[in-house]
Amino acid sequence: MTTSTTAQVTMYSTPWCGFCKRLKSQLAREGIEIREVDIERDPSAAEYVMEVNGGNQTVPTLVYADGTTMTNPSLAQVKEKLAEQ
Repeated sequence: MTTSTTAQVTMYSTPWCGFCKRLKSQLAREGIEIREVDIERDPSAAEYVMEVNGGNQTVPTLVYADGTTMTNPSLAQVKEKLAEQ
């Protein structure tokens, strides 16, 4: 996997989400940069999350450079997806 200085992943999250905090710290330990979007501060982001999650505001929702999404993935799933890109 190649690393770059720009985030390859956007994480939609909320400040109170324990799953978001855990995944964010795991990604940081692995050196995987993310762009984080707080869906409570950005109504259009909340709408997008609902759109890709069947009407639910489920976080963390990750969006990859190729446009695919994952909801509440494990670190292993994120690393596997990034290795494909």
